[in-house]
Amino acid sequence: MKKLKLLKKFNMIVMAGLMTSALAFTPVTAKTLKLAYDADPISLDIHEQLSGGMLQLSHMTHDPLVRWAQDLSFEPRLATSWERIDANTVRFKLRQGVKFHSGNTMTAADFKWTFDRLKTSKDFKGIFANFKDLKVIDDNTIELVTDGPYPLVMHTATYIFPMDSKFYSGKTDAGKDKAEIVKDGASFASTNSSGTGPFTVESREQGVKVVFKRFADYWDKDSNGNVSEVIMTPIKDNQTRVAALLSGDVDFIAPVAPNEFGQIEGSDKAQLVTMPGTRIITFQLNQERREEFKNPKVRQAMVYAVNNVGIAKKIMKGFATPAAQMSPAGYLGHDPALKPRFDLAKAKELMKEAGYADGFSITMMAPNNRYVNDEKIAQAVAAMLSKINIKVDLKTMPKAQYWPEFDKRAADAMMIGWHSDTEDSANFYEFLSMTPDKETGLGAYNSGNYSSKMVDETTVAANKETDDAKRAALLMSIEKHIHDDAGFIPLHWQNLAWASRKGVNIKEIVNAMNFPYIGDLKMD
Repeated sequence: MKKLKLLKKFNMIVMAGLMTSALAFTPVTAKTLKLAYDADPISLDIHEQLSGGMLQLSHMTHDPLVRWAQDLSFEPRLATSWERIDANTVRFKLRQGVKFHSGNTMTAADFKWTFDRLKTSKDFKGIFANFKDLKVIDDNTIELVTDGPYPLVMHTATYIFPMDSKFYSGKTDAGKDKAEIVKDGASFASTNSSGTGPFTVESREQGVKVVFKRFADYWDKDSNGNVSEVIMTPIKDNQTRVAALLSGDVDFIAPVAPNEFGQIEGSDKAQLVTMPGTRIITFQLNQERREEFKNPKVRQAMVYAVNNVGIAKKIMKGFATPAAQMSPAGYLGHDPALKPRFDLAKAKELMKEAGYADGFSITMMAPNNRYVNDEKIAQAVAAMLSKINIKVDLKTMPKAQYWPEFDKRAADAMMIGWHSDTEDSANFYEFLSMTPDKETGLGAYNSGNYSSKMVDETTVAANKETDDAKRAALLMSIEKHIHDDAGFIPLHWQNLAWASRKGVNIKEIVNAMNFPYIGDLKMD
């Protein structure tokens, strides 16, 4: 009966225009991929927001200078080769003859234009804080120049997706600059796209569907990908996404909640692909909104009150690793001595010592379709905090509405998940823990306004240290400091899961970054 209700719900979505039921699995339409994510991209401007959803879009409509392989090596994309010229300079040779969707030819000038735009993006400029310049040597050669020795040049190069500078230059009919970045608002770039990627945007209805078409002049003729069209549909509900897959209405879904694994594994029509994850899920505590949060004993009490081991076991069904720090195992900054610390008696004692034994009331916000089981996790955390007399007014919402609220720091406690953009510990601190600085972009996702001179200075020092052992010691000292200071409430590292109908070979194109390379997807 439950499955029938879910299918009825999905059929209503189809009738509303989210799907085209006529697209049956026939040889003629075998190259059309019907993709269901939990949400669709909030914008077509790939520099508007630094998030997993926007980076997934970037790999569809644009190409990076280099990209991560599944084994975390670097693959050439729009760069064919690279070499270090000196301690501060890496030179890249660019692929020749690459076309943008507009028909314009890609040159080094497009990389320079893109780099300069990235340095103005509220979200992205923090990644490029250590970069001094992108120099154009000739039409097919560029150099990335840092302001000193920097160990993460190649890591950062994975975030340079050249934009079509001619397409985005000039004024709109309304007199607006086509290049402007409008956060959570309307702009030319948020509704128009011209990249070098495997797919063009054919049509887009925000919150309904996005249709992509294979770019006829795509440069990568050696790709095994045979998807000629992608229909991306947002389906927020976990069970409804799975029901759509099992009924044959969609080919590929993500994410897959642990509660749904059994249905997929028990089906002869579908396949489940899982992978250990490195995305930390946390709550940040806004010290500018709440005087109580300035007291480290209150923050420590809240960490001790949250049973994140129980959340990982019961809500995540073991498909997550409880965390006491940001850096997952394998990262240089990971400190194995830091363990989850649920202790309700200790939490109550700390609240008493801080002078808040009777507690207080706070507001809390979380998305309900961004992270696996995010709404249930938020509800559990709210219930746990009530045990130390912290009364929580919780509000959850779809991520399209959540991110503008997050940017406004609209609640006392806010959920944030973060996957390191550089596969390195320092990225966590740069965006989540360093003192917010609008000029540099550092601390851009630090909604708690946490500030520590030690964290700021040591992160800068670590980013100039090229000796791995010395750098690891610096990064681990940051983790220990934030842990002891209770700079945030750690929950868990979220594992990754995708599912598809059999014959859609997603295992070859998914990765730990959760940016499926759909341009390379082969469908039987």
